[in-house]
Amino acid sequence: MDSLPDAIIQYILSHMTNARDLAVCNCVSKRWKDSTPYIKSLYFPRNSFDSHSGESSPDVIVCRIVSSIVRLEELVVYSPFTSAGLASWLSSIGPSLRRLELRMDNLVDLQACQESPSKLEYLKSAEKLESLKLWGVLMTHSPRWDVFQKLKNLEIVGAKLEDPALNSALRACPNLSNLLLLGCEGLTSVSIELKHLEQCKLDFYGLGNCSLMINSPKLQLLEVQGFSWIRARGTSSLTSLSIANNAGRVYMVDFDKLGSLESLSIRGVQWCWDAISKMLEWGSEVKHLYMKVEFTGDFDALEPFPEIDFVEFFNHHPKLQRFDIHGAMFAALCPKNSIKNVDPDFVISCLEEVSILVRSPLNAEQKMNTLESLIKYGKNLKTLAIKILRMKSSHSSADDFFDEICKFRYLNRKIVRIE
Repeated sequence: MDSLPDAIIQYILSHMTNARDLAVCNCVSKRWKDSTPYIKSLYFPRNSFDSHSGESSPDVIVCRIVSSIVRLEELVVYSPFTSAGLASWLSSIGPSLRRLELRMDNLVDLQACQESPSKLEYLKSAEKLESLKLWGVLMTHSPRWDVFQKLKNLEIVGAKLEDPALNSALRACPNLSNLLLLGCEGLTSVSIELKHLEQCKLDFYGLGNCSLMINSPKLQLLEVQGFSWIRARGTSSLTSLSIANNAGRVYMVDFDKLGSLESLSIRGVQWCWDAISKMLEWGSEVKHLYMKVEFTGDFDALEPFPEIDFVEFFNHHPKLQRFDIHGAMFAALCPKNSIKNVDPDFVISCLEEVSILVRSPLNAEQKMNTLESLIKYGKNLKTLAIKILRMKSSHSSADDFFDEICKFRYLNRKIVRIE
């Protein structure tokens, strides 16, 4: 590389991101050391200072490295750091920084939790951020942030939050287009009003009894987990919707028009039937429907699904191409009565893929009627996958049901498969 012009060396070395590689290059020659300040992105792995034995602290070393860079645009720090260290870095590189990712460790480091000002307070020095990702965050008090006008992407993973603190943080990011909160706990009521938001993913721990109010007219993707009450406004652009509650019960859903919705997923142990029926009604134009709700019922008692008319269901979902049904929904689809008086021209025209999870031999005859009707009326059906999981075999009915499924698969082996 000695024969290469300085500009070429600068270009090659500017593609380095790992801080350790940068430190090694600085030791090669003065020419290389003079070229490394032109990198755009810098990454400090978790173990960056595991074997460090020098006099300088990790905070000082990080500050020295980032301060030597002319215009750093992206900084990722997974190694431990203090509030004072973060303040010193951002005072140096804050104006040029566009993407920042930090492993905060507030949840496991008691000293870090008690520091004042906290690490969160110093983020306001990077006022031109476009993307902010934080891991292990304790946000029980509202962070004193100025407005991040340019911030488009906010991701927080593994956090303990309180309602006022989160609401305050979101108000400081009015132009977000992507919001991701994963593995969060401590919240009871979440309100989101972001006029530019396009993608939103919320995954909350706890009892599953949170409430959500969201008003984002440009929203295209919404995935939520852990909410019992959900109200959404300005959903005309929503194309993908996923609602799950693995710990609690979904009591209420309230959406505006979902005319653009193409993919709908509803999951959980128990949903009130009113919430399920509303989602099926609003999702009449979906192309992909995934249903894995085990029980219904408005109170503590777990109840099975009421019967769902086979013909009426598919007439109400004419664009459905892919259908994933598990447990209760499969048991509830009842073609026997509706098929007797069906219109001779009835056909499930768009359906191409069906995946069914079977766990019980109960109502075996009705389930077989459903399978046969899917084959008979699904004229464009290409795949029907029957997944048998932990079927109770203490009774001979389980063996008989499995034999019927095997015969059904043999007669329709070009389409049907058993997993």
